[in-house]
Amino acid sequence: MPRRVGRRIARILGRRGAFLASFGGLWALYGYGQLVEPLPDTRGIQLLLQRGIPLDAWALGWIICGLTAMVCAMLPEGRDWLGFPALLLIVVPWMLAYFVSWWPLGDNARGWVTALIWAVAAVPVIVVAGWREPPRPKNLE
Repeated sequence: MPRRVGRRIARILGRRGAFLASFGGLWALYGYGQLVEPLPDTRGIQLLLQRGIPLDAWALGWIICGLTAMVCAMLPEGRDWLGFPALLLIVVPWMLAYFVSWWPLGDNARGWVTALIWAVAAVPVIVVAGWREPPRPKNLE
């Protein structure tokens, strides 16, 4: 029984959908984590916070972008496109803020590490957005 459920979910989501669901869930959980237990050290995102958007709003942005990707995961290829920019919409500003906190501002000596981590998280989003779903086999069950 659980195997059939797993196969059915895999068939509904496909590879692109599985990616959107997993990364969307990760983004939503990260945002929730920021609401429940905010970052203790905000030097890396000071550039974002100084623009008048508080951390709670950024956390909600992470959640909304993640949930958008999760909803798009259930759509067929071609209609799921919104999920990919939704994932990038929130991660790119954080990546850039951490990079700027390291260089040229120099306030955050380890900012480059976090910027690189967010950049590495963004690359698969861009790659998978260009993937095509493989054709479905005729006889699955």
